[in-house]
Amino acid sequence: MLDRIDALVAFSGETSFDQAQAEPNFADASRVLDALRHSQPVAVHRSIAGQILVIDDNASNRDLLARQLTRDGHAVEIAASGMEALGIVAERAFDLILLDVLMPEMSGYEVLSRLKHERRTADIPVIMISALDEMESIVHCIEAGAVDYLPKPFAPALLRARIRASLENKLLRDRERAMMEEIRLAKERNETLLLSILPKAVVERINGGAGMVADHIPEATILFADIVNFTPFTAKLSPSDVVGVLNRVFSAFDRLVEQFGAEKIKTIGDGYMVAVGIPEPRDDHAEVAARLALAMLTSLADIRNELGAPIQLRIGLHAGPAVAGVIGERKFAYDIWGTTVNIASRMESHGIPDRVHVTKVIADRLDNVFRIVPRGALEVKGAGLMETFFLEDAMK
Repeated sequence: MLDRIDALVAFSGETSFDQAQAEPNFADASRVLDALRHSQPVAVHRSIAGQILVIDDNASNRDLLARQLTRDGHAVEIAASGMEALGIVAERAFDLILLDVLMPEMSGYEVLSRLKHERRTADIPVIMISALDEMESIVHCIEAGAVDYLPKPFAPALLRARIRASLENKLLRDRERAMMEEIRLAKERNETLLLSILPKAVVERINGGAGMVADHIPEATILFADIVNFTPFTAKLSPSDVVGVLNRVFSAFDRLVEQFGAEKIKTIGDGYMVAVGIPEPRDDHAEVAARLALAMLTSLADIRNELGAPIQLRIGLHAGPAVAGVIGERKFAYDIWGTTVNIASRMESHGIPDRVHVTKVIADRLDNVFRIVPRGALEVKGAGLMETFFLEDAMK
């Protein structure tokens, strides 16, 4: 009964028009249909309840629409003007807006433009309400972002169908947007995970479609560090305490590596391996590695005092050519190989606690920057007799 009463009184003052007026209006209506052709959603015949805002300066029209929408299960808000509506949408979220085209002070077109230019409201679907003689305005509104229109007087069945279609369309868009956000977050997590095990430049190459990553590095400096006395110190500690100490030390080293622009290659037990000039070459690789080594000694001394632990650090450096690349199919690893790597490892293992042990190659490069103390000749496995040095503090 209420539907029949609403149909009898709906916009009754605007229903009369003669045949001469109707012909150009139907031509305008065809333009609206053309504008909607690519955006008109396919109605899905199932009940979808939504939060709907009705904007109309005519109180009878507002109440009529509000009653109909409420009976259909929607939560309805009403606004008598464009300014009032903009204030409401600034505070509450809506699934759909029904907007009258002709209103005083601020037209429906102006309200629509404001809604579409605000990030928070740009995606809310808007259905324009109009009489047939307002088709030119409707076309502009469709082109400005309205998803549909309702002619006055409206039929309840048409009202339900278009609202249901708009809400269904919004639901699908919201789901698509949520899915795209999940994909973006998953990609971001994968990127973060890759960056935790591979250099940024290598990740960019892999994302760019590179197959095998294998590079010849003409010259770089390799740093090996080993925590001295770690095994006897941690022999009586719980597993969590052992991991806690290592995490404390290596996290401090990680921050220094990032600070100096070096590249952490891996940890090996209580050992720590760094490269400077890999994967991106740099002329000052030896100096950067030396400054990093001294900073690592200072950092470990601070941790030693903090923990009261009898641990020390032994560091070895060597510079030269190397091969770098990514290995593994399921578990990626970026690593470096070559004689330079082996000799740097020997410098660490032949060194002494709390000193930086370097080859002549490093000493010659840094002679004018750091104080270098000769150690003498050592028999180095795989390299024979080598003259080695200890790196002291920087001279400048």
